[in-house]
Amino acid sequence: MTRQLIAGNWKMNGLRKDGTALARGLVEKLATDGGLDCDLLVCPPAHLLLAIGDILEGSGIALGAQDCHTEEAGAHTGDLSAAMLADAGCSHVIVGHSERRQNHGETDDLVKAKTTAALKAGLTPVVCVGETQAERDEGKTLEVIERQVRRSLPNKPGFVLAYEPVWAIGTGLTPTPADVAEVHTYLRELLIELFGPLEEGMRILYGGSVKPDNAGELLAVRNVNGALVGGASLKVEDFLGIALAGAKAGS
Repeated sequence: MTRQLIAGNWKMNGLRKDGTALARGLVEKLATDGGLDCDLLVCPPAHLLLAIGDILEGSGIALGAQDCHTEEAGAHTGDLSAAMLADAGCSHVIVGHSERRQNHGETDDLVKAKTTAALKAGLTPVVCVGETQAERDEGKTLEVIERQVRRSLPNKPGFVLAYEPVWAIGTGLTPTPADVAEVHTYLRELLIELFGPLEEGMRILYGGSVKPDNAGELLAVRNVNGALVGGASLKVEDFLGIALAGAKAGS
């Protein structure tokens, strides 16, 4: 069975005092409890990467970023390349999050270029896909997911895929386990079609209003290999509660 990955996307939250306190809380709680049988990843805002990386060193918690540029270097004011993120100690980077797609107009082609850049730099991209409420209401969920997968993924493995229904992000709304099972089964079939035997071991995360009280049933769904957690990742007990559910689901 694939070991579950529980990833925390801190988004645009946390000054240095808040972020370092959260990271220390995670490290100390894990040390006290003896660790968990799942993989943990935190993705803080860019200004905290170096400070958080120092705190996480040796803890077993991986460090990730929330975005990267398609180019290695150049005249791109305000951007960070995947190579820079790797140099800062990152092992992962989130690409194609719906908030980037919506707020910054990121297309599938751009997401694919960022994913390719991340792989070239030795990072594991966490590639996000998901439908809006309108698309779901129109019965287009699988159509939208398929388009995003085919256009956003690179032609080689090394990535993590994350299904995040846009309508469930930060809203408190959560699809039923049956809804999640339908999409994740479809995503697994797509990965098999696109990558054949290479798809084995590829992880598909679920994200969207994941909390300690619903994590158990969501992470127990077939073809769910972990979670991409937003708001709940900003609290030590909540994030590790979800991680505990992931450890149980993966055992």
